[in-house]
Amino acid sequence: MNTHKKRWIQSGIALLCSLAIVLSVFPVSADNDDIESLESQSSALETQLQGINEDILALSEELSGTQMQLEILTGEIERTSDELEKAQENENKQYEDMKARIKYMYEHGNATLLEMLFSAENMTDFLNKADFIENLSTYDREALDELKAIHQQIEDQQETLSAQQASLTELQSELQAQQDALQAKAEETSTDLADVQARLEAAREEEARRIAAEEAAAAAAAQETVASGGGYDSSVTTGGSINASTDEVTLLAALLQCEAVQNYDALLAVATVVMNRVESSRFPNSIRGVIYASGQFAPVWTGSLNRVLKNGPTSLSVQVAQDAINGARLSAVADCYYFLYAPSTNRTGVVIGDNVFFRTW
Repeated sequence: MNTHKKRWIQSGIALLCSLAIVLSVFPVSADNDDIESLESQSSALETQLQGINEDILALSEELSGTQMQLEILTGEIERTSDELEKAQENENKQYEDMKARIKYMYEHGNATLLEMLFSAENMTDFLNKADFIENLSTYDREALDELKAIHQQIEDQQETLSAQQASLTELQSELQAQQDALQAKAEETSTDLADVQARLEAAREEEARRIAAEEAAAAAAAQETVASGGGYDSSVTTGGSINASTDEVTLLAALLQCEAVQNYDALLAVATVVMNRVESSRFPNSIRGVIYASGQFAPVWTGSLNRVLKNGPTSLSVQVAQDAINGARLSAVADCYYFLYAPSTNRTGVVIGDNVFFRTW
């Protein structure tokens, strides 16, 4: 992220210096109204404006990528918060159960435990019952410690995600500020260019109508409307199958387990998006390439994917991954390339499990 910031700051400084040089060499004044001079000034300003617009476009694309990562990360934070709440509930339940057992043993324990021990039929039975009493207490301690460890792990992950979200938000603000500065400079340059062109038109009256028409045409803006629909067709269609190694099957299964609930349709929906990307020229042409593409899947950079790979994905996740590699596709998302955790976004699309799927970002 620091590299992005330095690059755009350097680009901005260079751009402003270039503008200063251009404007000093080609002053906008009434003393230079010959056609050759005006055409030279106009050409220089047009070149400068083109460079500014290219920088604005590049910044817009980077802002779009940062926004996409922010939405993905927000979804992951929401998912982690839900998991943390469940872990807290489990921890509280285990603690209450343990207190109930301790209270019972305190009120009735001595007599009950002694009765259990003295009811032993032989020494072996006596030792087994003594071990059972000791193991009951050990189980409570170990179970509670395990739940606390899980709670702490999720809490640490949530802190990491929040820090990443803050960093992305800061970068987004800086990129937006640079884009606003460039936009202001583009408007200033456009004003200077319009003045030069106006004086050029005055010197070339016979071309005034054509130039005015071209400027009017150049000022027209195109708008794109992206429609996303809902509906959930649970049928499975057959798409293209690919050759995949055992490691790729495991990698895909691990991603599915991180991104979707353990439900065949929910897992296959995520798998369909991955396979759609593999088969599209806009994305890498391998499962590994798609999954590890920069900034695309939150489990890659949060560490969740590595943890599942270490422990091994579930059998259902592996089955769905293999089915997708063999050509299975969920019809409802057959043309989708993106998804987000549904409770974290207001985007419209096809909701399957806890994710919403859509065609374009």
